[in-house]
Amino acid sequence: MSEPLEEAVRDPFVEDAMLSCGPAGTTLEENWARVSEIAAAEGLGDRWGAAWRVDSRRAHRLLALAEEEGGPALQDAVAERVLRAHFVEERDIGDPEVLAALAAEAGFERGGSVLADGGGERLVRERLLVGKAEGVATSPTFVLNGMSLAGAQPSELIEEFLGEAARRSPRRLPEEVERLRRAEALVDLRDPLGALELLGPLLEEHGSDRALRLLAARAYYHSAQLGRARRTLEGLIADGADDAYAHLLRPSRTCGWPP
Repeated sequence: MSEPLEEAVRDPFVEDAMLSCGPAGTTLEENWARVSEIAAAEGLGDRWGAAWRVDSRRAHRLLALAEEEGGPALQDAVAERVLRAHFVEERDIGDPEVLAALAAEAGFERGGSVLADGGGERLVRERLLVGKAEGVATSPTFVLNGMSLAGAQPSELIEEFLGEAARRSPRRLPEEVERLRRAEALVDLRDPLGALELLGPLLEEHGSDRALRLLAARAYYHSAQLGRARRTLEGLIADGADDAYAHLLRPSRTCGWPP
């Protein structure tokens, strides 16, 4: 549920979170003033800044749906309309009716109805998990060719970052390998349910792969799905009794699960 931003920022935890969005060494007031000056220079008016603290998940779902519907051009048009409504017009972009109207104004006529039907939920959820696995912890964060830049940085620094990242040619791994690595990262980050969500398509297509099954067993265990963890480990041991790691993870009848 949305709430007035002026009230929300009185919470010291909210202020700390907002500080992480700006360049290092700046206060909240300095960052607001800096970005407001940039906004005015871009023709966005003298008054700039959000009036509502909102859950932006619906807005992100709308942007994902716009890309599916009309590609980057439609997504860009919807994003521009949503951001202007949030930062300039003081509208509540957590409100489904507001988002439906904004989508229609941007040329995505059926955006509101698709959003109401739950569209984009799984896609955005997976993208959030991918970001978490890759270390994204604040907004905005730019990720390109294995490099990242976090926070509302000066345009010169963003330009420098984009130029350096564009010159890189990192080795591209198969999508399945990337998904597996991200799932491993989520287990290490203590998000086993997120790891299982990323592992789902891999387990459906490559369910006999030992590495997948072992990682799934770890995720089951750390999410307290002990029965599934036990069955998965016992299956691995049955298929290869010499798997010392599977033996180590499997609980003994007397000692229980390992820490």
